[in-house]
Amino acid sequence: MKENKNNISRRDFIKRLGLGALATSTIVSACSDKKDTTSSVQSIPKGSMTYRTNTSTGDKVSLLGYGMMRLPVVDAENDKLGGSARESKAPIDQEMVNKMVDIAIEHGVNYFDTSPAYCKGKSEHATGIALSRHKRNEYFIATKLSNFNPATWNRKASLEMYHNSFKELQVDYIDYMLLHGVGMNKGMEEFKERYINNGVLDFLLEERKKGKIRNLGFSYHGDISVFDYLLANHDKYHWDFVQIQMNYVDWKYAKEINERNTNAEYLYSELEKRNISVVVMEPLLGGRLVNVADSIAEEMKKREPQKSIASWAFRFLGTYPLVMTSLSGMTYMEHLEDNLRTHCPLKPLSEEEMQFLDRLAKQMVELKTIPCNECQYCMPCPYGLDIPGIFSYYNKCINEGNLAESSSDNNYRKQRKAFLVGYGRKIASQRQANMCTSCNECVSHCPQRIDIPAEMQKIDKHVEHLKRYSTHY
Repeated sequence: MKENKNNISRRDFIKRLGLGALATSTIVSACSDKKDTTSSVQSIPKGSMTYRTNTSTGDKVSLLGYGMMRLPVVDAENDKLGGSARESKAPIDQEMVNKMVDIAIEHGVNYFDTSPAYCKGKSEHATGIALSRHKRNEYFIATKLSNFNPATWNRKASLEMYHNSFKELQVDYIDYMLLHGVGMNKGMEEFKERYINNGVLDFLLEERKKGKIRNLGFSYHGDISVFDYLLANHDKYHWDFVQIQMNYVDWKYAKEINERNTNAEYLYSELEKRNISVVVMEPLLGGRLVNVADSIAEEMKKREPQKSIASWAFRFLGTYPLVMTSLSGMTYMEHLEDNLRTHCPLKPLSEEEMQFLDRLAKQMVELKTIPCNECQYCMPCPYGLDIPGIFSYYNKCINEGNLAESSSDNNYRKQRKAFLVGYGRKIASQRQANMCTSCNECVSHCPQRIDIPAEMQKIDKHVEHLKRYSTHY
Protein backbone atom coordinates (compact mmCIF):
# COMPACT_ATOMS: atom_id res chain seq x y z
CA MET A 1 0.00 0.00 0.00
CA LYS A 2 1.40 3.39 -1.04
CA GLU A 3 2.07 5.96 1.63
CA ASN A 4 0.09 9.19 1.36
CA LYS A 5 2.78 11.87 1.11
CA ASN A 6 0.23 14.64 1.56
CA ASN A 7 -0.20 13.71 5.22
CA ILE A 8 3.45 14.08 6.26
CA SER A 9 5.57 17.16 6.84
CA ARG A 10 7.83 18.59 4.18
CA ARG A 11 10.92 17.66 6.22
CA ASP A 12 9.80 14.03 6.55
CA PHE A 13 8.77 13.99 2.92
CA ILE A 14 12.29 14.96 1.86
CA LYS A 15 13.86 12.30 4.05
CA ARG A 16 11.55 9.51 2.91
CA LEU A 17 11.84 10.39 -0.75
CA GLY A 18 15.58 9.98 -0.71
CA LEU A 19 17.32 12.85 -2.41
CA GLY A 20 20.25 10.78 -3.62
CA ALA A 21 18.05 8.57 -5.72
CA LEU A 22 16.51 11.45 -7.59
CA ALA A 23 19.50 12.95 -9.39
CA THR A 24 18.44 14.68 -12.56
CA SER A 25 20.15 14.79 -15.95
CA THR A 26 22.24 17.65 -17.27
CA ILE A 27 20.18 20.38 -18.86
CA VAL A 28 20.73 22.91 -21.58
CA SER A 29 19.63 26.38 -20.53
CA ALA A 30 19.65 28.09 -23.93
CA CYS A 31 16.44 29.93 -24.85
CA SER A 32 16.81 30.74 -28.54
CA ASP A 33 13.73 30.36 -30.71
CA LYS A 34 15.95 29.59 -33.70
CA LYS A 35 17.25 26.28 -32.37
CA ASP A 36 15.36 23.04 -32.91
CA THR A 37 15.98 20.87 -29.85
CA THR A 38 13.45 18.15 -30.60
CA SER A 39 16.14 15.47 -30.71
CA SER A 40 17.52 16.69 -27.38
CA VAL A 41 14.06 16.57 -25.82
CA GLN A 42 13.56 13.05 -27.10
CA SER A 43 16.77 12.01 -25.33
CA ILE A 44 15.07 12.62 -21.97
CA PRO A 45 14.05 9.19 -20.62
CA LYS A 46 10.33 8.58 -20.82
CA GLY A 47 8.45 7.18 -17.86
CA SER A 48 10.40 9.25 -15.32
CA MET A 49 7.96 12.14 -14.75
CA THR A 50 7.18 12.96 -11.11
CA TYR A 51 3.48 12.68 -10.23
CA ARG A 52 1.30 13.82 -7.35
CA THR A 53 -2.09 12.52 -6.24
CA ASN A 54 -5.09 14.83 -6.02
CA THR A 55 -6.22 14.56 -2.39
CA SER A 56 -9.88 14.85 -3.41
CA THR A 57 -10.38 12.65 -6.46
CA GLY A 58 -7.20 10.59 -6.56
CA ASP A 59 -6.10 11.83 -9.99
CA LYS A 60 -2.44 11.07 -10.74
CA VAL A 61 -1.24 14.46 -12.00
CA SER A 62 2.15 15.39 -13.47
CA LEU A 63 4.08 17.74 -11.21
CA LEU A 64 4.85 19.77 -14.34
CA GLY A 65 1.72 21.36 -15.78
CA TYR A 66 1.49 23.00 -19.19
CA GLY A 67 0.19 26.58 -19.00
CA MET A 68 -1.44 27.48 -22.33
CA MET A 69 -1.21 31.23 -21.76
CA ARG A 70 1.97 32.03 -23.70
CA LEU A 71 1.60 30.04 -26.90
CA PRO A 72 4.03 30.44 -29.83
CA VAL A 73 2.99 32.53 -32.80
CA VAL A 74 3.75 32.26 -36.51
CA ASP A 75 6.84 34.22 -37.58
CA ALA A 76 7.64 35.17 -34.01
CA GLU A 77 11.10 36.40 -35.07
CA ASN A 78 9.54 39.25 -37.04
CA ASP A 79 6.77 39.90 -34.53
CA LYS A 80 7.77 43.08 -32.69
CA LEU A 81 5.79 42.10 -29.60
CA GLY A 82 7.70 38.90 -29.04
CA GLY A 83 7.25 35.19 -29.58
CA SER A 84 4.07 34.34 -27.74
CA ALA A 85 0.39 34.92 -28.37
CA ARG A 86 -0.45 37.38 -25.62
CA GLU A 87 -0.94 40.82 -27.14
CA SER A 88 0.54 39.73 -30.48
CA LYS A 89 -1.59 40.08 -33.60
CA ALA A 90 0.26 37.20 -35.24
CA PRO A 91 -1.69 33.91 -35.39
CA ILE A 92 -0.90 31.08 -33.01
CA ASP A 93 1.56 28.59 -34.49
CA GLN A 94 -0.76 25.60 -34.22
CA GLU A 95 1.79 23.23 -35.74
CA MET A 96 4.30 24.11 -33.04
CA VAL A 97 1.66 23.91 -30.31
CA ASN A 98 0.73 20.42 -31.52
CA LYS A 99 4.37 19.36 -31.62
CA MET A 100 5.13 20.59 -28.10
CA VAL A 101 1.94 19.09 -26.67
CA ASP A 102 2.82 15.75 -28.29
CA ILE A 103 6.30 15.74 -26.76
CA ALA A 104 4.96 16.85 -23.37
CA ILE A 105 2.44 13.99 -23.29
CA GLU A 106 5.08 11.50 -24.47
CA HIS A 107 7.18 12.46 -21.47
CA GLY A 108 4.37 12.23 -18.94
CA VAL A 109 2.86 15.74 -18.77
CA ASN A 110 -0.90 15.30 -18.39
CA TYR A 111 -2.20 18.61 -16.96
CA PHE A 112 -3.00 21.41 -19.43
CA ASP A 113 -4.30 24.75 -18.14
CA THR A 114 -6.12 27.30 -20.31
CA SER A 115 -8.84 29.98 -20.14
CA PRO A 116 -11.31 31.79 -22.40
CA ALA A 117 -9.26 34.93 -21.67
CA TYR A 118 -5.83 33.65 -22.71
CA CYS A 119 -4.13 34.60 -25.99
CA LYS A 120 -6.84 37.14 -26.80
CA GLY A 121 -9.47 34.41 -26.60
CA LYS A 122 -7.58 31.94 -28.83
CA SER A 123 -5.99 29.63 -26.27
CA GLU A 124 -8.90 27.25 -25.66
CA HIS A 125 -9.36 26.69 -29.38
CA ALA A 126 -5.66 25.99 -29.97
CA THR A 127 -5.51 23.77 -26.89
CA GLY A 128 -8.55 21.82 -28.03
CA ILE A 129 -7.02 21.14 -31.44
CA ALA A 130 -3.73 19.94 -29.94
CA LEU A 131 -5.26 17.70 -27.26
CA SER A 132 -8.09 16.24 -29.37
CA ARG A 133 -5.42 14.35 -31.32
CA HIS A 134 -4.76 12.26 -28.19
CA LYS A 135 -6.83 9.77 -26.23
CA ARG A 136 -9.08 11.54 -23.74
CA ASN A 137 -7.68 9.56 -20.81
CA GLU A 138 -4.14 10.76 -21.57
CA TYR A 139 -4.67 14.28 -20.27
CA PHE A 140 -6.48 16.43 -17.72
CA ILE A 141 -7.76 19.72 -19.04
CA ALA A 142 -8.21 22.75 -16.79
CA THR A 143 -10.07 25.87 -17.81
CA LYS A 144 -11.78 28.75 -16.07
CA LEU A 145 -14.95 30.74 -15.89
CA SER A 146 -13.20 34.01 -16.74
CA ASN A 147 -16.17 36.36 -16.39
CA PHE A 148 -14.07 39.43 -15.46
CA ASN A 149 -16.01 41.88 -17.60
CA PRO A 150 -19.13 43.19 -15.79
CA ALA A 151 -21.03 42.48 -19.02
CA THR A 152 -20.49 38.76 -18.34
CA TRP A 153 -21.56 38.79 -14.70
CA ASN A 154 -25.16 37.94 -15.50
CA ARG A 155 -26.11 34.27 -15.48
CA LYS A 156 -26.81 34.03 -19.21
CA ALA A 157 -23.45 35.43 -20.30
CA SER A 158 -21.52 33.38 -17.72
CA LEU A 159 -23.17 30.12 -18.76
CA GLU A 160 -22.58 30.92 -22.43
CA MET A 161 -18.90 31.28 -21.64
CA TYR A 162 -18.94 28.01 -19.71
CA HIS A 163 -20.64 26.04 -22.52
CA ASN A 164 -18.39 27.59 -25.15
CA SER A 165 -15.35 26.16 -23.36
CA PHE A 166 -16.63 22.65 -24.06
CA LYS A 167 -16.99 23.52 -27.73
CA GLU A 168 -13.56 25.11 -28.06
CA LEU A 169 -11.82 22.34 -26.14
CA GLN A 170 -13.72 19.60 -28.02
CA VAL A 171 -14.65 17.74 -24.83
CA ASP A 172 -17.84 16.58 -23.14
CA TYR A 173 -16.47 16.98 -19.61
CA ILE A 174 -13.86 19.23 -18.01
CA ASP A 175 -11.39 17.75 -15.56
CA TYR A 176 -10.55 20.92 -13.63
CA MET A 177 -12.83 23.97 -13.65
CA LEU A 178 -11.84 27.14 -11.81
CA LEU A 179 -13.56 30.29 -10.67
CA HIS A 180 -11.02 32.64 -12.22
CA GLY A 181 -9.13 35.27 -10.24
CA VAL A 182 -11.33 35.51 -7.16
CA GLY A 183 -10.42 38.44 -4.92
CA MET A 184 -9.43 40.77 -7.75
CA ASN A 185 -10.66 44.33 -8.16
CA LYS A 186 -13.59 44.87 -5.75
CA GLY A 187 -12.91 41.78 -3.69
CA MET A 188 -15.89 40.14 -1.99
CA GLU A 189 -18.42 42.44 -3.62
CA GLU A 190 -17.23 41.48 -7.09
CA PHE A 191 -16.95 37.80 -6.21
CA LYS A 192 -20.59 37.70 -5.18
CA GLU A 193 -21.66 39.49 -8.36
CA ARG A 194 -19.71 37.07 -10.54
CA TYR A 195 -20.60 33.79 -8.85
CA ILE A 196 -23.11 34.00 -5.99
CA ASN A 197 -25.92 36.47 -6.75
CA ASN A 198 -26.37 35.09 -10.26
CA GLY A 199 -26.46 31.46 -9.11
CA VAL A 200 -23.43 30.51 -11.20
CA LEU A 201 -21.54 28.78 -8.38
CA ASP A 202 -24.64 26.71 -7.55
CA PHE A 203 -24.83 25.78 -11.24
CA LEU A 204 -21.20 24.66 -11.28
CA LEU A 205 -21.74 22.56 -8.16
CA GLU A 206 -24.61 20.81 -9.94
CA GLU A 207 -22.45 20.29 -13.02
CA ARG A 208 -19.89 18.57 -10.81
CA LYS A 209 -22.58 16.24 -9.47
CA LYS A 210 -23.53 15.38 -13.06
CA GLY A 211 -19.93 14.62 -13.98
CA LYS A 212 -19.58 17.48 -16.47
CA ILE A 213 -16.96 18.90 -14.09
CA ARG A 214 -14.67 16.39 -12.39
CA ASN A 215 -12.85 18.83 -10.09
CA LEU A 216 -14.01 22.27 -8.99
CA GLY A 217 -11.70 24.90 -7.56
CA PHE A 218 -10.68 28.54 -7.80
CA SER A 219 -7.64 30.66 -8.61
CA TYR A 220 -6.88 33.37 -6.09
CA HIS A 221 -5.50 36.89 -6.52
CA GLY A 222 -5.97 39.93 -4.34
CA ASP A 223 -8.33 40.36 -1.40
CA ILE A 224 -7.46 37.81 1.28
CA SER A 225 -10.96 38.00 2.76
CA VAL A 226 -12.32 36.21 -0.32
CA PHE A 227 -9.74 33.42 0.01
CA ASP A 228 -10.52 33.03 3.71
CA TYR A 229 -14.27 33.04 3.05
CA LEU A 230 -14.04 30.28 0.44
CA LEU A 231 -11.91 28.08 2.67
CA ALA A 232 -14.12 28.76 5.69
CA ASN A 233 -16.95 27.35 3.56
CA HIS A 234 -14.98 24.34 2.36
CA ASP A 235 -17.48 21.99 4.05
CA LYS A 236 -20.17 23.54 1.86
CA TYR A 237 -18.33 23.75 -1.44
CA HIS A 238 -15.83 20.86 -1.09
CA TRP A 239 -13.07 22.39 -3.19
CA ASP A 240 -11.14 19.72 -5.06
CA PHE A 241 -8.10 21.96 -5.56
CA VAL A 242 -7.05 25.61 -5.29
CA GLN A 243 -4.69 27.58 -7.53
CA ILE A 244 -2.38 30.10 -5.89
CA GLN A 245 0.68 32.16 -6.78
CA MET A 246 3.60 30.46 -5.09
CA ASN A 247 7.37 30.65 -5.53
CA TYR A 248 10.43 31.15 -3.37
CA VAL A 249 10.07 34.95 -3.41
CA ASP A 250 6.33 35.13 -2.75
CA TRP A 251 6.64 32.46 -0.05
CA LYS A 252 7.67 35.01 2.58
CA TYR A 253 8.05 38.32 0.77
CA ALA A 254 4.91 38.90 -1.34
CA LYS A 255 3.59 41.34 1.24
CA GLU A 256 6.94 43.09 1.45
CA ILE A 257 6.85 43.66 -2.31
CA ASN A 258 3.29 44.96 -2.12
CA GLU A 259 1.49 45.32 1.21
CA ARG A 260 -1.82 44.36 -0.44
CA ASN A 261 -0.46 40.93 -1.40
CA THR A 262 -0.51 37.78 0.72
CA ASN A 263 2.49 35.58 1.41
CA ALA A 264 2.25 32.16 -0.21
CA GLU A 265 3.35 30.60 3.07
CA TYR A 266 -0.01 31.60 4.57
CA LEU A 267 -2.03 30.47 1.54
CA TYR A 268 -0.33 27.08 1.45
CA SER A 269 -0.68 26.55 5.20
CA GLU A 270 -4.43 27.22 5.07
CA LEU A 271 -4.83 24.70 2.25
CA GLU A 272 -2.62 22.24 4.10
CA LYS A 273 -4.92 22.41 7.15
CA ARG A 274 -7.76 21.19 4.93
CA ASN A 275 -5.64 18.78 2.87
CA ILE A 276 -6.57 20.54 -0.40
CA SER A 277 -4.29 19.97 -3.37
CA VAL A 278 -2.44 23.04 -4.64
CA VAL A 279 -1.99 24.12 -8.25
CA VAL A 280 0.78 26.70 -8.60
CA MET A 281 0.65 29.65 -10.98
CA GLU A 282 3.54 32.03 -11.62
CA PRO A 283 6.25 29.61 -10.45
CA LEU A 284 8.78 31.82 -12.26
CA LEU A 285 7.02 35.15 -11.66
CA GLY A 286 6.53 35.71 -15.37
CA GLY A 287 10.22 35.05 -16.01
CA ARG A 288 11.58 37.23 -13.21
CA LEU A 289 12.98 34.14 -11.47
CA VAL A 290 14.86 33.27 -14.64
CA ASN A 291 16.09 36.76 -15.48
CA VAL A 292 17.57 37.31 -12.03
CA ALA A 293 20.36 39.72 -11.18
CA ASP A 294 23.74 38.65 -12.50
CA SER A 295 25.16 38.25 -8.98
CA ILE A 296 22.30 35.93 -8.00
CA ALA A 297 22.61 33.89 -11.19
CA GLU A 298 26.32 33.50 -10.48
CA GLU A 299 25.64 32.07 -7.03
CA MET A 300 23.16 29.56 -8.44
CA LYS A 301 25.55 28.50 -11.17
CA LYS A 302 28.36 27.97 -8.68
CA ARG A 303 26.22 25.40 -6.88
CA GLU A 304 24.64 23.75 -9.92
CA PRO A 305 26.69 24.75 -12.99
CA GLN A 306 24.82 22.44 -15.36
CA LYS A 307 21.33 23.20 -14.09
CA SER A 308 19.19 26.11 -15.25
CA ILE A 309 18.19 29.08 -13.10
CA ALA A 310 14.55 28.04 -13.58
CA SER A 311 15.16 24.57 -12.14
CA TRP A 312 15.72 26.07 -8.68
CA ALA A 313 12.20 27.54 -8.67
CA PHE A 314 10.53 24.30 -9.71
CA ARG A 315 12.53 22.24 -7.22
CA PHE A 316 11.40 24.62 -4.49
CA LEU A 317 7.76 24.00 -5.36
CA GLY A 318 8.21 20.26 -5.69
CA THR A 319 9.59 20.13 -2.17
CA TYR A 320 6.09 20.82 -0.82
CA PRO A 321 4.01 17.62 -0.92
CA LEU A 322 0.60 19.26 -1.39
CA VAL A 323 1.73 20.94 -4.63
CA MET A 324 -0.08 18.85 -7.23
CA THR A 325 1.27 20.63 -10.29
CA SER A 326 3.21 23.78 -11.22
CA LEU A 327 2.06 25.57 -14.36
CA SER A 328 4.71 26.68 -16.80
CA GLY A 329 3.95 28.73 -19.92
CA MET A 330 6.33 27.05 -22.35
CA THR A 331 6.57 29.13 -25.52
CA TYR A 332 9.70 27.52 -26.95
CA MET A 333 10.93 23.95 -27.20
CA GLU A 334 13.89 24.87 -24.98
CA HIS A 335 11.47 25.76 -22.16
CA LEU A 336 9.82 22.37 -22.46
CA GLU A 337 13.15 20.56 -22.58
CA ASP A 338 14.48 22.34 -19.50
CA ASN A 339 11.33 21.72 -17.49
CA LEU A 340 11.14 18.06 -18.47
CA ARG A 341 14.70 17.49 -17.32
CA THR A 342 13.90 19.16 -14.01
CA HIS A 343 10.77 17.05 -13.41
CA CYS A 344 11.90 13.69 -14.83
CA PRO A 345 12.26 13.05 -11.95
CA LEU A 346 12.23 16.10 -9.70
CA LYS A 347 14.86 16.39 -6.98
CA PRO A 348 13.43 18.24 -3.93
CA LEU A 349 15.57 20.80 -2.16
CA SER A 350 17.48 20.06 1.00
CA GLU A 351 16.96 22.20 4.09
CA GLU A 352 20.25 23.96 3.40
CA GLU A 353 19.20 24.68 -0.20
CA MET A 354 15.90 26.10 1.04
CA GLN A 355 17.84 28.50 3.27
CA PHE A 356 20.04 29.41 0.30
CA LEU A 357 16.99 30.32 -1.80
CA ASP A 358 15.50 32.32 1.05
CA ARG A 359 18.68 34.39 1.24
CA LEU A 360 18.56 35.02 -2.52
CA ALA A 361 14.87 35.94 -2.30
CA LYS A 362 15.73 38.65 0.25
CA GLN A 363 18.32 40.04 -2.14
CA MET A 364 15.79 40.09 -4.98
CA VAL A 365 13.28 41.99 -2.88
CA GLU A 366 15.93 44.58 -1.96
CA LEU A 367 16.52 45.30 -5.65
CA LYS A 368 13.06 46.92 -5.81
CA THR A 369 12.14 45.69 -9.26
CA ILE A 370 8.57 46.22 -10.44
CA PRO A 371 6.57 43.03 -9.64
CA CYS A 372 5.20 42.59 -13.18
CA ASN A 373 4.69 39.00 -14.34
CA GLU A 374 3.91 39.97 -17.95
CA CYS A 375 0.51 38.26 -17.75
CA GLN A 376 -0.87 40.90 -20.16
CA TYR A 377 -4.11 41.34 -18.18
CA CYS A 378 -3.46 45.10 -18.33
CA MET A 379 -3.41 45.03 -22.12
CA PRO A 380 -4.33 46.46 -24.48
CA CYS A 381 -3.69 49.93 -23.11
CA PRO A 382 -6.24 52.39 -24.54
CA TYR A 383 -3.37 54.81 -25.20
CA GLY A 384 -1.08 52.24 -26.79
CA LEU A 385 1.53 51.78 -24.04
CA ASP A 386 3.54 48.56 -24.01
CA ILE A 387 3.11 48.21 -20.25
CA PRO A 388 4.73 44.77 -19.75
CA GLY A 389 7.54 45.63 -22.18
CA ILE A 390 8.39 48.84 -20.33
CA PHE A 391 8.43 47.08 -16.96
CA SER A 392 10.45 44.17 -18.35
CA TYR A 393 13.14 46.48 -19.74
CA TYR A 394 13.31 48.55 -16.55
CA ASN A 395 13.66 45.42 -14.40
CA LYS A 396 16.33 44.04 -16.72
CA CYS A 397 18.42 47.17 -16.25
CA ILE A 398 18.05 46.90 -12.46
CA ASN A 399 19.10 43.24 -12.48
CA GLU A 400 22.12 43.98 -14.65
CA GLY A 401 23.13 47.00 -12.57
CA ASN A 402 22.62 49.38 -15.51
CA LEU A 403 19.99 51.74 -14.16
CA ALA A 404 22.28 54.81 -14.22
CA GLU A 405 20.95 56.47 -11.09
CA SER A 406 23.61 59.02 -10.16
CA SER A 407 25.92 61.10 -12.35
CA SER A 408 28.60 60.64 -9.68
CA ASP A 409 28.82 56.93 -10.41
CA ASN A 410 31.91 55.88 -12.34
CA ASN A 411 29.92 54.08 -15.01
CA TYR A 412 27.12 56.62 -15.23
CA ARG A 413 27.83 57.81 -18.77
CA LYS A 414 28.08 54.26 -20.12
CA GLN A 415 25.00 53.07 -18.23
CA ARG A 416 23.01 56.12 -19.28
CA LYS A 417 23.76 55.58 -22.94
CA ALA A 418 22.98 51.87 -22.70
CA PHE A 419 19.65 52.54 -20.97
CA LEU A 420 18.43 55.15 -23.44
CA VAL A 421 19.57 53.32 -26.57
CA GLY A 422 18.09 50.05 -25.31
CA TYR A 423 14.84 51.73 -24.27
CA GLY A 424 14.43 53.27 -27.70
CA ARG A 425 15.09 49.97 -29.44
CA LYS A 426 12.96 47.83 -27.13
CA ILE A 427 9.93 50.13 -26.84
CA ALA A 428 8.53 52.10 -29.78
CA SER A 429 8.36 55.83 -29.02
CA GLN A 430 4.55 55.95 -29.14
CA ARG A 431 4.36 53.08 -26.63
CA GLN A 432 6.75 54.46 -23.97
CA ALA A 433 6.00 55.54 -20.41
CA ASN A 434 5.55 59.23 -21.26
CA MET A 435 2.37 58.33 -23.15
CA CYS A 436 0.60 57.28 -19.93
CA THR A 437 -2.41 59.51 -19.12
CA SER A 438 -3.07 57.93 -15.68
CA CYS A 439 -6.52 56.83 -16.82
CA ASN A 440 -6.20 53.93 -14.31
CA GLU A 441 -8.05 51.51 -16.58
CA CYS A 442 -5.18 49.02 -16.24
CA VAL A 443 -4.97 49.08 -12.45
CA SER A 444 -8.08 47.03 -11.70
CA HIS A 445 -6.93 44.30 -14.11
CA CYS A 446 -3.49 43.74 -12.54
CA PRO A 447 -3.31 40.52 -10.46
CA GLN A 448 -0.14 41.83 -8.80
CA ARG A 449 -1.99 45.00 -7.75
CA ILE A 450 0.68 47.29 -9.19
CA ASP A 451 -0.03 51.02 -9.27
CA ILE A 452 0.81 51.08 -12.97
CA PRO A 453 0.38 54.84 -13.60
CA ALA A 454 2.65 55.65 -10.65
CA GLU A 455 5.32 53.28 -11.95
CA MET A 456 5.03 54.78 -15.43
CA GLN A 457 5.54 58.26 -14.01
CA LYS A 458 8.61 57.04 -12.13
CA ILE A 459 10.13 55.48 -15.26
CA ASP A 460 9.30 58.49 -17.43
CA LYS A 461 10.89 60.81 -14.86
CA HIS A 462 14.02 58.63 -14.93
CA VAL A 463 14.16 58.70 -18.73
CA GLU A 464 13.71 62.46 -18.86
CA HIS A 465 16.46 62.90 -16.28
CA LEU A 466 18.85 60.86 -18.42
CA LYS A 467 17.95 62.78 -21.56
CA ARG A 468 18.59 66.13 -19.88
CA TYR A 469 22.11 65.09 -18.90
CA SER A 470 23.27 65.50 -22.49
CA THR A 471 21.82 65.46 -25.98
CA HIS A 472 24.77 63.40 -27.21
CA TYR A 473 24.39 59.73 -26.46
